[in-house]
Amino acid sequence: MIKSFDPCRQHTLTNEIHISGKGIHTGLPVEMSLLPAQPDFGIQFRRTDIPGKPLIRANCDSVVDTFRGTTIANRNARVSTTEHLMAAFAGTGIDNCLVEIDAQEIPIMDGSCAPFVDMIEKSGVREQDAPKIWYTLEETVTYHDKENNVRIEAYRDSDYRISSVVDFKSPLLGIQTATLRNMQDFKKEIAPCRTYCLVHELEMLSRNNLVKGDLAKNTILVVDQPVTQEQMLAIADKFNLEPFHPNEGTYLNNLQLHFDNEIARHKLLDMIGDLAMIGFAVRAHVVGHRPGHKANIAFARMIRQQILERVPQAREIA
Repeated sequence: MIKSFDPCRQHTLTNEIHISGKGIHTGLPVEMSLLPAQPDFGIQFRRTDIPGKPLIRANCDSVVDTFRGTTIANRNARVSTTEHLMAAFAGTGIDNCLVEIDAQEIPIMDGSCAPFVDMIEKSGVREQDAPKIWYTLEETVTYHDKENNVRIEAYRDSDYRISSVVDFKSPLLGIQTATLRNMQDFKKEIAPCRTYCLVHELEMLSRNNLVKGDLAKNTILVVDQPVTQEQMLAIADKFNLEPFHPNEGTYLNNLQLHFDNEIARHKLLDMIGDLAMIGFAVRAHVVGHRPGHKANIAFARMIRQQILERVPQAREIA
């Protein structure tokens, strides 16, 4: 369990954290440092490999792409696959942090955000002498994408709770639900849950110049449709996987799930990371039906706009 912290105060790291890894989509090595920051700094990223070392604020106003991950940008400086690290900050109570990174993509680690959470706990979380802005929802807020049958709603609540309902139209995955009732349970219940990919989508992702990382080590690869022997060999060769028996209804990399509903829990992890892009703490119960990065960020923008319109002190630090 994550150590309890005063929810009415802002928090930062006690010590610097240095992380090495590779991006799941670029496959490129990356060095990243997490540094303590002053109150009201928020979460900001600095691209140390770009002249001038530009800063990018981590809020939904900076989001420029949501295809297979959430990307933020400031002019020519971009940082992609931000959602797992942002979820780790939300789950450990970190409000202020400077993230220095020498490549475009956040390292994928094991596909979850547990490594980030462990490092933050090891560093320590320091309370700061500054109040934290909490926004309590006054009425239900709804985002509805009728075309893709996606719906996200936030209801008034005394705390921050979040739920997800996902329907994969697959006999293997079925309909899954997940709920985080208390952020104190984030480390145990949500942080270890790894990202996933449907095997039939691998070719499409490859054509879009994605998934160049070591998928066998960081991704739950789901065989949700029939795969021929020929397709199996092509996939194994392209993605450096061990040849597998193409049985529908299995996990390609033969891994053991952490939870029966690990994929729904990972969807929840992504929601927490994306909704951290609101930039302010919210008291509400958020329920996502078939959520994804595009919907998460669209919904986050709705909440952020409401806060900026109704909370004067929020506009001062936005």
